[in-house]
Amino acid sequence: MNQTYVTLNDGNQIPQFGLGVYMVPDGPETENAVLEALKMGIRHIDTAHAYQNERSVGRAVKKSGVPRNEIWITTKLWPSEYGEGKTMAAIEKMLQRLDTDHIDLLLLHQQFGDYLGAWKDMEKAVAQGKVRSIGISNFESDRLEEICEAATIKPAVNQVECHPYWQQSDLKKRMAKYGTIVESWYPLGHGDKGLIDEPLFTKLGQKYGKTNVQIILRWHIQEGNVVFPKTTNPQHMKDNFDIFDFSLTDDEMNAIRKMEGTKRFYNVSLEDQERTLSQFTPAD
Repeated sequence: MNQTYVTLNDGNQIPQFGLGVYMVPDGPETENAVLEALKMGIRHIDTAHAYQNERSVGRAVKKSGVPRNEIWITTKLWPSEYGEGKTMAAIEKMLQRLDTDHIDLLLLHQQFGDYLGAWKDMEKAVAQGKVRSIGISNFESDRLEEICEAATIKPAVNQVECHPYWQQSDLKKRMAKYGTIVESWYPLGHGDKGLIDEPLFTKLGQKYGKTNVQIILRWHIQEGNVVFPKTTNPQHMKDNFDIFDFSLTDDEMNAIRKMEGTKRFYNVSLEDQERTLSQFTPAD
């Protein structure tokens, strides 16, 4: 099945649709999900050190038989790994866990800790060929501008909550000057029934012979967002990926855009986030 790619601000092309493995247990469950995804033509896998399943992702990539240069692996550093010297050592461990010679996209997972020091090491890793593209995740405060202005290599992506109820229009405007694009977690609003069952999506689904979920994912693609809905169910995975044989009209896209600002599902203060996240350190 054909899929779309987005050209990042560094010139690299990222598959716009992928598989997320957040909260998928390390071992056979992650391995089988990644193998299934690669078998059906999905070429982007999104993981993180904090997910504790990078080894399973790496094993699946090796077993798949798909050439490594055809697969895009995204992973993320945790704040406990931030800092010059410390971050470079963490990248080396990450390469070992993934059993690969390079990471396609490396992100700072959270906007806390010595993210400026970490960014310097990430830029060095790009120069050394260990990482192709670098970006950030969950940077929505003024720390976004701080790191972008300090960076020699501007963040290629910012991975944040994004869905029809919370489209990140203001954030996109702030990032436009850096060429940074949105990667969406919670692309389906954390599976919110109210969002998925919106009458507009039902109407469009009937028109195009698609499910409401497929309509939402197609909206993301046409908005230019990168998405990686999480599932370990092969049929759901296949259905999610079956969104490249139709297009929404401009009027339909605009109708969905009018939902902007309705609701976000993760709404925690910066202080509470930092307090909670500081209590967790992922194992090697």
